Amino acid sequence: MAEKLFYTNVYQTEFQANVLDCQFGKKGYEVVLDQTAFYPEGGGQPWDTGKLGECQVIEVHEKNGEIIHYVDRPLEVGTNVHGVIDWERRFDFMQQHSGEHIVSGLIHEKFGYDNVGFHMGADLVTIDFNGSITTEQMLEIEQLANAYIWKNQHCEISFPTPEQLKQLPYRSKKELTGEVRIVTFPDGDICACCGLHVSYSGEIGIIKLLSVQKFRQGVRMEMICGKRVLNYINMLQTQNEQVSVMLSAKPQKIANAVKRLSEENFQLKGHVMKMEEREFEAIAKKVKNKGSILLFKENLAPDSVRRLAVAGMECCNGICAVFSPVGDGSMRYAIGQVNGDLRQLVKDMNAELNGRGGGKPFFAQGSVVAKESQIREFFSLRNVNELTEVTET
Repeated sequence: MAEKLFYTNVYQTEFQANVLDCQFGKKGYEVVLDQTAFYPEGGGQPWDTGKLGECQVIEVHEKNGEIIHYVDRPLEVGTNVHGVIDWERRFDFMQQHSGEHIVSGLIHEKFGYDNVGFHMGADLVTIDFNGSITTEQMLEIEQLANAYIWKNQHCEISFPTPEQLKQLPYRSKKELTGEVRIVTFPDGDICACCGLHVSYSGEIGIIKLLSVQKFRQGVRMEMICGKRVLNYINMLQTQNEQVSVMLSAKPQKIANAVKRLSEENFQLKGHVMKMEEREFEAIAKKVKNKGSILLFKENLAPDSVRRLAVAGMECCNGICAVFSPVGDGSMRYAIGQVNGDLRQLVKDMNAELNGRGGGKPFFAQGSVVAKESQIREFFSLRNVNELTEVTET
């Protein structure tokens, strides 16, 4: 078994090791060393990446007590190799993992909920809890978590005896046996964990809880820590400045500017709807009692396509089919017939014109990826030859 240097010194970024084995596998060359500072995936924490000599370390896993380094080229067995950890990636995951422990510990202490799911991604961390948490409670936990990390508490790693373990109020998703590694943030959290953590809570920097939503029997919380928070703030600031310029408003006043713009947009939509109603009424008069009709009209929103189809079907003596190009090669559609059954027609149309959508037997909405000529041909070949093409003037 390789000596796990990452447990001896979590901050060690370089090391020397002897190559014990190198085999070609599905994920590249599988290298075994006599010692390693590369952390294998485990405890919810992703593996380290970096280099072994000139080889790029792609993944690291532990199998049957043996740490396998997956690299992009072979290493000669018996040689000595220099390893370098991607420290920025390692430290980022350490910040996220330690932050997650503190948040989970505080929630367990305050509400009695357990962390029942945990995923550490490249962008954010998600934690699942088996109880309900409101947004206000989440923000309260965020305040407590940041107050804790700024105390710069020392993270303690221990391997208690079975007797000592029985006395510890530690968090764990399952009953553990054998040697158990306990990670303790004093007055914050005690948890069984094989992952890597910062030595002092202050190294986390800051914790930001982004959202909390209902998930299964509890909630799912999204969070970021450390440098990710800085990147998040910078992203928001950049977007805020761009919106500020577009709205001609100071950054701290864009909310009022957006509210004003929203009100103006609502009024404009009302005017457009009234104009459309008059136009749709005029089109409906043109098709009155003319049998089935097919309409093509530019620049219609989905609801406008629906309203024109309704106006048409109430005046014609058959089917009213309305199509409006979207601009990406597709067409929105709405098809209706008073007291009709269009299910088979719509099913055939969706199949032949790369469409999707549906609705009630007498009315359906959706979109197709087809040209006008293909749509005309489809309707003319399906026993609806009376279709009258109507173009507004």
